[in-house]
Amino acid sequence: MARIRFTKLALERFPTPPSGRVYVYDSTTPSLSLCVTAKGSRSFYLYKWINGRPERIHIGKFPDLTVEQARKAIDRLRGEIAEGKNPADRKRTARGMMTFGELFDAYLERAKLHKRTWAGDEWQYTKYLSQWKNRKLSSITKADIARLHAKTGKEAPYTANRLKALLSVVFNTAINDFGYEGLNPCRGVKRFHETKRDRFLLPEELKRFFSALSDEPDDTLRDFFWLCLLSGARRGNVQSMRWDELTLDRGEWRIPGDKSKNREGMLVHLPPRAVEILQERKTENESKPKAKRSEFVFPSYGASGHLVDPKASWERIRTTAKLPGLRMHDLRRTLASWQAITGASLHVVGKSLGHRDPNATAIYARLTQTPVSESVDKAAVAMLTAGGVLPEPPKEGSSNGR
Repeated sequence: MARIRFTKLALERFPTPPSGRVYVYDSTTPSLSLCVTAKGSRSFYLYKWINGRPERIHIGKFPDLTVEQARKAIDRLRGEIAEGKNPADRKRTARGMMTFGELFDAYLERAKLHKRTWAGDEWQYTKYLSQWKNRKLSSITKADIARLHAKTGKEAPYTANRLKALLSVVFNTAINDFGYEGLNPCRGVKRFHETKRDRFLLPEELKRFFSALSDEPDDTLRDFFWLCLLSGARRGNVQSMRWDELTLDRGEWRIPGDKSKNREGMLVHLPPRAVEILQERKTENESKPKAKRSEFVFPSYGASGHLVDPKASWERIRTTAKLPGLRMHDLRRTLASWQAITGASLHVVGKSLGHRDPNATAIYARLTQTPVSESVDKAAVAMLTAGGVLPEPPKEGSSNGR
């Protein structure tokens, strides 16, 4: 949370974000904030928890309203709050009802505190929902939701279902936290049927995939896709993999709980091929001047410091490999499938992927890491052999050239 002392010069110089909006808070006046949008608009807000919920109340635009005038307005509003009043209720009543854009901003600010995938929610809003940002909540009907769901579902039924789920949560936030008295318009809109996906790379597909991967000109992206396949880890975890999470001499990667889907730390076994790739990247990273070394295995120049979403490269690889329907997540499923093909039990497969099945928790707890690592190594060798990267092992009873 950025805090600065509000002055006319400081607010004029505060940088405009490349997209969306950012809030900066006054270090001398509690609850006073300034919202800066990508288009350069700057507005004063009061931000304060009132009656157990966060409220963001628009005060006025800067520089039409001076810093001193904004501070006086904050003092007046805080006085009303101290008397048990909620200025936000008055404002909502005056304008009829909060808009969907205002609701989503409030929802997203809270989601950032506890939801690791909040950026995905923001992306869905920008792509599908921003058309409703100026509409009053009461004007958004079940028919609107159904039309959007059907339109999105023609091309992407899974996306349409995720979008409906997000809308339902956002409207529940309005009902539970902001006093919205209408019904949730998502109720009764039927989800599209979802067929459980079981796509994984078959032997002939592995050959084409490995060939396309070897032609990838960007070694960082090439290594990234290799690690997605060989570790079986979720794409987001591989993207943010850090050097301090790796113990390469033991072939281990410890994913901390705050980065795992189920909020529990996870130990991932790395087969020899994965260790080789990581060791090469580590050597390259350590050969750089100290100031240019990265804490991430797959660094980038973006705000996160690590690789984020290599869609263009993935599209290039799967097009070259003639695998148009293949998704990045299918690489994780491929490792699990080849573990099962090579004889691993479902419990071992589940543990190697970090799945948390309540019915199998006791069995997972008794498993050691040994069968998991053996299973991952065996599956990795089988995939590499089927894909032509490793030679076929000699058949039993062969003369070995004698």
